[in-house]
Amino acid sequence: MDTAIVRNEALGQEAVEHLQKKYSPSGKKIGWMMISSIFIEAWDLYSISFLLVFLSAEYHPSPLLLGLTAAGTQGGAIIGALTGGWLSDRLGRRAIFLGTMVMFIVLGVAQAFAPNMVVLAVVRFFLGVPLGSDLAAGYTYIMESMQPGKREVMGNRWQAMFGIGEVVSIGVITLLFATGINPDILWRVSLGLGAIPALVLLLLRLDLPETAIWLIQKGRFREAKALAGKMYDDRLEMLPDEDVEMHRPRLREFLTDIWQDDTKRRASVFSWIASWCQALEFSTFAFYIPVLFVLTGVSGIFATNLLSMGIYLVAVVSGLVGPQITPRIGQRKLSIWGFAIVLASLLAVAAALATHVLWLVPIAAAAMLWGHYWDAENVMTIPSMVAAPRQRGLATGFAYIQNKLPAFLGIFLFPSFFAAIGKTQATLFTGVFPLVGLLAAVFILPEVYGYMEKRRLP
Repeated sequence: MDTAIVRNEALGQEAVEHLQKKYSPSGKKIGWMMISSIFIEAWDLYSISFLLVFLSAEYHPSPLLLGLTAAGTQGGAIIGALTGGWLSDRLGRRAIFLGTMVMFIVLGVAQAFAPNMVVLAVVRFFLGVPLGSDLAAGYTYIMESMQPGKREVMGNRWQAMFGIGEVVSIGVITLLFATGINPDILWRVSLGLGAIPALVLLLLRLDLPETAIWLIQKGRFREAKALAGKMYDDRLEMLPDEDVEMHRPRLREFLTDIWQDDTKRRASVFSWIASWCQALEFSTFAFYIPVLFVLTGVSGIFATNLLSMGIYLVAVVSGLVGPQITPRIGQRKLSIWGFAIVLASLLAVAAALATHVLWLVPIAAAAMLWGHYWDAENVMTIPSMVAAPRQRGLATGFAYIQNKLPAFLGIFLFPSFFAAIGKTQATLFTGVFPLVGLLAAVFILPEVYGYMEKRRLP
């Protein structure tokens, strides 16, 4: 590597490590803005789970088409996560953030005008692209705008925001149902309403700055110094007042960097395994809770919505408690407790279904979601936190693929799986996923709370 580039890299790394320790008054605001975007994804993902009953009654789809319609956004998010993460490293965090909200507004409204379920499934697939891109870029903002110890807590709040989105979507759908609105109109209005919070968030993001760390990695020292002076009251005097040429990392360096460091390797491998486990435990059981309650006779449609709202209120509390206790117990114990609670709860649900003790099903389902919110909270925080800043977008996007691919497969295939082997056996089988996640947390995950990277120069 050219001597000048090596010198520039050393200066840039010194500045990045310096900024990682600094507190920015606006960092917390930026963090909340990033986490709030999860509300939009939660609205879309979970509102459809309560609308499947109406779509099934109107269009009588096959189990595969029903699953594809529900899972469409998960499939699109697989593409969006990787491309959005890679583009956020190349073009900047801000550009991807603004672009994804525009796409979501357009496609969110388009759902409401789908003439049939095939078109709806296609629209929802494309809708998933900005959802995946947005989260990949959002976590880079959190990790680059907040200092270690604070950013982990903020990153872990994504499940709480999911829970809030779930409760609000259930409440709106229940209210519309109670008014006696035609089901054909109800599902269209419910899906289209997701564009409103997306529009609000877009307007709030218009004055969002780029991250100083990304500017440093690109050699744009003048902009980085000006931004750091504004956000951190620190002009980064170690950097020259001119832009410089920096090393352009190759794609393969992403995995090489992870594999050369024991902490990064173990933390990243755990996050990928845990992402599959938590996504499959949710998408096979929890996502279909409304349908399960109706089909097993636990409750009718209206009562199911109210019961589900209560269950997700419990989940919201769990999502708020988890980040608050993370500084005391660490990321590792949070995962261990989360997967253990889910495993015990799923076994209880299976036993209740087998013995027809139906009153126990919603109680065990609430306990399952409490544990799920804990075991899912850090699967995005950890890989984004330990990644090299210059490839943080790619690392976050790659990690989100490990979340969305199993979610797509689970939601898409579970209706057929459920019909083939029965509700009790399907629930019991789901217990395999938290068991694997529990073992991974115990034997693979090192404690990474407060981690701060000191990257080796190329």
